[in-house]
Amino acid sequence: MTEAEGADKAVRELYAIAEEIYGELKDGQIPKMKIPLRTKANIRFDPKHSVWKYGKLTGVRSAKKMKGALMLLRTMFVLDFIREMIRGSKSSTLREMYYISEGWDLAKFHSQDESNLLAEDLEVVTALLREDFKLRPEESGASVIGNLTIEEITRNGERRQINCRDDVGDAGYTIPYNVEKEKVKFRDADAKFVLAIETGGMFDRLVENGFDEEAKCILVHLKGQP
Repeated sequence: MTEAEGADKAVRELYAIAEEIYGELKDGQIPKMKIPLRTKANIRFDPKHSVWKYGKLTGVRSAKKMKGALMLLRTMFVLDFIREMIRGSKSSTLREMYYISEGWDLAKFHSQDESNLLAEDLEVVTALLREDFKLRPEESGASVIGNLTIEEITRNGERRQINCRDDVGDAGYTIPYNVEKEKVKFRDADAKFVLAIETGGMFDRLVENGFDEEAKCILVHLKGQP
């Protein structure tokens, strides 16, 4: 699925959520929203992709109580926020969305954890990624140094080839949040192995010592990324 197709599907799925809530209000019913249960009993292992996923058990977030009503209100504000991002071909961060909610009156989030969890709920409900919602983490992506050549589409729509050793500084090439094949493609690589590094200090030390060239490898600073 291309980036444009993902954005179109995101708009359709989010509209469906809003329409269902609006329809219940119009019919005089207490609005509600089904969401996956965040319990141990509702996760399953996907052997094809080697990841854990939510199962089919769902709970109901209802406006019957104040807490549920406020979360549905926040959901509607978030849906509108995402729609505007997609419509304007712009993106935002999870942290920025949290701060923007300060202007949503009763719908504002009390903490970023609340806004992050709501974004995760929408991911699971729609079977889409937050990148399809034009949302990304505040932190920059993982860094790469080594004899790896990639082709990236710039923000101006131009194709540019970058060698992650010769065309970057000591900080390396920063992997963008959107790594769909329409955005980034591998063109060439000359390395014996890839070394994933958790800490920035160790990554910097290996770069300073030229370990990527000496060992003929690609260094990746994970920055907490899986």
